[in-house]
Amino acid sequence: MEENHLDILAIGAHPDDVEIGAAGVLLRANQQGKKTGILDLTYAELSSNGTVVRRQEEAAIASEHMKLTARYNFGLPDRGLEANREMAIKKVVDLIRKTQPKVVLAPYFHDRHPDHESVSRIVKEAIFSAGVKKFVGERELPAYRPEQFFYYFINSTATPSFFVDITELYPQKIQVLESYRSQFEQEEGSVSTPLNNGYIELVEYRERLFGQQAGVKYAEGFVSATPLVLSSL
Repeated sequence: MEENHLDILAIGAHPDDVEIGAAGVLLRANQQGKKTGILDLTYAELSSNGTVVRRQEEAAIASEHMKLTARYNFGLPDRGLEANREMAIKKVVDLIRKTQPKVVLAPYFHDRHPDHESVSRIVKEAIFSAGVKKFVGERELPAYRPEQFFYYFINSTATPSFFVDITELYPQKIQVLESYRSQFEQEEGSVSTPLNNGYIELVEYRERLFGQQAGVKYAEGFVSATPLVLSSL
């Protein structure tokens, strides 16, 4: 995938994080001709099931389904993001400055997985620092700050700031999630985890609940990091 300026940069700790919470939005953006990218901070090498090689193969399949412009992986230690916090912030700053996304997505800041919460904090700091001219990342790049920053949901829910209707795209979102067979299916020799015990059904329940609240069949919900401003009603 070529490196480019992006309309949307979605960031997660592990391959499949972004897909769980925001695959529908990325599919919708692709329909609209927008350039989309995903950054995984780790290779999820501590996952109970699957290997790094297999999960990268699955991520490539998911990326193809979403027709991403670019996908990145920083290879930071799984469950070691806090210990490498400063490095992670600088790396994210550099990618934001390089790709200049209009919108950045990150995991919601309350989640049962500590890595998801770590990414939420890292991205929040990186977005601020990316716009500070004198902040030095790992590379010399001009300051840039995205126009919008939103949180997507992985394992938790809260009252969203807004919804995106993904009704027509929901079958494609399921196809994207099913790319990660090592995570969401119980295979021979696999360890039982919350992910391979009906997790996709829980995602469907959440998306249907959000859809009901929004007056559609399926929707993804997002929380805005700052108040949403309308030019008029």
